[in-house]
Amino acid sequence: MKEKTKTLKDIKTLTMVAMLVALSAVGALIKVFNTVAFDSMPGYFGALYLGGWYGAMVISLGHLLTAITSGFPLGITVHIYIAIQMAVYAYLFRFFYQRFNIYIAVIVGTILNGPISALLFVPIFGWGFFIGWSLPLTVASFINIFLASLIYKGILKIGGSQIDRKI
Repeated sequence: MKEKTKTLKDIKTLTMVAMLVALSAVGALIKVFNTVAFDSMPGYFGALYLGGWYGAMVISLGHLLTAITSGFPLGITVHIYIAIQMAVYAYLFRFFYQRFNIYIAVIVGTILNGPISALLFVPIFGWGFFIGWSLPLTVASFINIFLASLIYKGILKIGGSQIDRKI
């Protein structure tokens, strides 16, 4: 019986991850600025709902989908680097949510995926890149993270706490 429950949980988790990646694909088509899009909201939600590793996987695939639909304007290797950064940020978003609260997690996630992310590219592209990308990244990051948090809190409120508890 326990093996059947674990299999059902694995199938449910895999289905949820696939749905979140599909939502990321839709969000990847809604561009804010160049490759800044609404692709990361499902990843941040996945980090809260399923766990940090799942959120990291969804958000990194979401960014790669955005890069593909934009034609890899910064080059494939740079976009892979960005996908890895975003995976780390989603994981840390979950960590700060568990360690502190949702407000701290939203602030930290926005700062990491906004100005810190742009700052990490100064050695490669220079300060002009930082100045040009900081504002769009920060605004889009806040919107993505805020929406993910809002949806998560809404699901908690109606009783759909965690995927583990449903089986």
